[in-house]
Amino acid sequence: MSRLKIGGRKIKYRVHRFNIKMTRDQSRLEQFLNSLEGEIVAIIPNVTPVPATYVDFLLIVEKVG
Repeated sequence: MSRLKIGGRKIKYRVHRFNIKMTRDQSRLEQFLNSLEGEIVAIIPNVTPVPATYVDFLLIVEKVG
């Protein structure tokens, strides 16, 4: 868990790694996102290099507390 101090308040973030196969994991991703308690502030895809470009995992940043 990471913390960022803004205006005297500490804001906590949790970063999740979500392995994914984009062609078949839509419902699994949806269930995971709906199970999070905090606010989702970013979803960052990891795009593999060429020649076979695809997303193999997502980093999901959640603001907690």
